Amino acid sequence: MAQQVMRSGFMALLEQVAKERSIEVEAVVASIEAAIEAALRKDRPELFEEEVEGEEPTVVFFVELDRNEGSARIFRLPKDGEREDVTPAGFGRIAAQTAKNVIFQKVREAERDAMLANYRDRIGSLVQGTILRYDGRNAVVDLGRGQGLMPPEEQMRGEFYRPNLRVVVLIKDIRDTVRGEQVIVSRADKDLVIKLFEREVPEMASGAVEVKAIAREAGVRTKMAVFSDQAGVDPVGACVGQRGVRVQEVIRDANNEKIDIIQYSENINDYLKSALSPAESLVVEVDKKNMTAVVTAPTDQISLAVGRGGQNVRLAAKLTGYQITVQTAEGTTQAKVTGAEEYEIDQLKGLDPEVRQMLIDERATTLEDLSRKWDTFQERHELAADQVKLLGDALATFQVEFDERMAQKLV
Repeated sequence: MAQQVMRSGFMALLEQVAKERSIEVEAVVASIEAAIEAALRKDRPELFEEEVEGEEPTVVFFVELDRNEGSARIFRLPKDGEREDVTPAGFGRIAAQTAKNVIFQKVREAERDAMLANYRDRIGSLVQGTILRYDGRNAVVDLGRGQGLMPPEEQMRGEFYRPNLRVVVLIKDIRDTVRGEQVIVSRADKDLVIKLFEREVPEMASGAVEVKAIAREAGVRTKMAVFSDQAGVDPVGACVGQRGVRVQEVIRDANNEKIDIIQYSENINDYLKSALSPAESLVVEVDKKNMTAVVTAPTDQISLAVGRGGQNVRLAAKLTGYQITVQTAEGTTQAKVTGAEEYEIDQLKGLDPEVRQMLIDERATTLEDLSRKWDTFQERHELAADQVKLLGDALATFQVEFDERMAQKLV
């Protein structure tokens, strides 16, 4: 009876460890067996003298663990010969410490493998996480079961990740790093916005409303084109919700990022006009072959069509896939974008790629950001004279436009 109790107790212990660590019992057993072999190597190194590093061993050691009694035996098995029981009466203190370290290491590895397998199946889904700390410029996020890494390029502009901040993240990838495989999470990916809408909009989750295209500058603004071929379903209204309740939930989880929801249309002229909203009364000339469009806007709609720093027209180009030129009724070009521009600074002709990367690293991707950081940026980085002039001229133009906007607001 006592023996049965002991058996049940050892098995219960194995199962408890496996449950606490969210791993299989077999992984716990394997860690114990590996630990016993490591302890034998430490206590009786003479048994392993025949081994040559880099070559296949001529002798194999294996451990048999009795899962009922909790006892173990170690066998030495030469390639040509019978197995030999080499189980010692006990292990010394150093060997026991080695075994303990191996168990911890193997259990951690099994725990990590189980965590990665779990999140590998959840790539593309949302998870509620908590910011733990920064590791260099990477934000480390507690995902509940394991941790995720949010690199700078996956972080939202203007968002500061203080410890214990709760955030919704997208499981983007499992990536090899210098520290092994890591779960990569994102707040900047455009799929984050789509998944947030799928969570809030039943019509989108069911497929009644489809996202045809989406363009995003994370932390600032998103444009999303939606479509439905089901009678009686208003795709834009479904996403906005009664009194805007659905879109407001998405905006809250996206840290108050502006979101424009537009109706997708097969008619490219109508689609372009919707993409350039809130500007109105636009005249669009389209060259479908070259995927270009010239948009003529009334004087009072130019600023809306272009947007601050060219953001509105830049997002419209990304959304539609067309290169867009915005001009006045007199034919003066106000903005010209290809859709390949990722940031406002990409619209500066002649910007050196290295300087561009410096600006991105400093999170100065808009002229408004750069205007606040310009003095510090020049102190930190040595720039060529032509780059200083290019950025200085752009900032001077921005300041004039900014002052004009402020004056209009005061009137």
